[in-house]
Amino acid sequence: MGNSMKSAAFLIESRLAEAAQGDSDAYYELGMIYSTGAEGVGVDLIEAHKWFNLASLTGHDESKVCRAEISLDMTAREIAEAQREARSWLQESTRRAA
Repeated sequence: MGNSMKSAAFLIESRLAEAAQGDSDAYYELGMIYSTGAEGVGVDLIEAHKWFNLASLTGHDESKVCRAEISLDMTAREIAEAQREARSWLQESTRRAA
């Protein structure tokens, strides 16, 4: 694992920690990472949609645009899967906060 992979993993870990606190910018950044394949991460539209969706729920307007854009490249099944994952993330993070 090269340094760039290590720093990408660290970046994602730290964003996930912030996301677990309900940080809408962290949700958005995770969406950007997965939608563009930045930080050496493969493009994963389901994962990206999930994070943009979570960011949208917290009132992050830019993420609504991004979510709409990537939805055009996704099947209905992929979108449903992303929405399921977003719901389960919310349930998990509510449980973590309790």
